Amino acid sequence: MRCPFCAHDDSQVKDSRPTEDNASIRRRRQCSSCGARFTTFERVQLREVAVVKSDDKREAFDRRKLEQSVTLACRKRDVPQERIDQLVSGIQRQVETAGENEVSSSRIGEMVMDGLRQLDSVAYIRFASVYRDFSEARDFEEFASSVRDVADG
Repeated sequence: MRCPFCAHDDSQVKDSRPTEDNASIRRRRQCSSCGARFTTFERVQLREVAVVKSDDKREAFDRRKLEQSVTLACRKRDVPQERIDQLVSGIQRQVETAGENEVSSSRIGEMVMDGLRQLDSVAYIRFASVYRDFSEARDFEEFASSVRDVADG
């Protein structure tokens, strides 16, 4: 593993343990050249999956992009990082175990919407505003009232 501080190619694993959701391994490493310590995470990747964008471009599924989107939607909300990690890991698992080599970005968006709806209503509305491209305040009002109707019903 390359050291992020000095770019030396060799480091030693000092400690390994599973993360709280058991979806990855957290490793503490020490660079054999400069002695700096850093953390890496190892996750299982079942298959390479391409994401098909709305313009038909394809790119590799990127867990970090998914995690950034969910984290941004949950920003300044009382949502523990552990719950965000569980949601992202669940979506990643669904994508990788679906048996397909490609998945549409809209399908991933719907999975995020479903997960955020159960996690936090404000994060759900925030994500929806970008995902569904709200352009006016009325779009927010209509969507928020539909969220309220579902929560009340």
